[in-house]
This record gives sequence, C-alpha cells and structure tokens, in this order.
Amino acid sequence: MLPLAFAGEGMRVIVRGINGGRGVLSRLIELGLAPGSEVIILRNQMAGPLIVAVRGSQLALGRGLAMKIQVEVEK
Repeated sequence: MLPLAFAGEGMRVIVRGINGGRGVLSRLIELGLAPGSEVIILRNQMAGPLIVAVRGSQLALGRGLAMKIQVEVEK
C-alpha cells in the first residue's frame, strides 16, 4: 500500500484505508472515497493538487489530504 499522493498518473487504485479523524473520514466518504472505492489518477505532477476520478466525478485533492488516503494498485 502507498499514499494516494504517490500514485502515478493513469493508475487505477483501490482505497484501502484512511488515516485521519472522524471529520476527515466522513468528508472523504461523502466525496466517494470510501474504503473499497476505485480511483483513477488523472493528474499528479508532484506539485499542486491531485485530480482524480471516482464514481463518475472528478475531484481535486490537496497533497496533505492525499497523503492520508492509503491505496493499493489495481492489478
């Protein structure tokens, strides 16, 4: 597993865990980033926000938040 912030562009990953308090967890679940969700990395240039696709929507995530989301590369 690795933090979402380290996943490369074009990768498909599965959310496996979220390291954060109740507020972070509930906010991410509201956005569709619950454990088990498939995420596609659309933009990750190692500076600025990540752009991801999840459940038919595109989201911009700050690096700090992306570091709290643990993912596994889909095979």
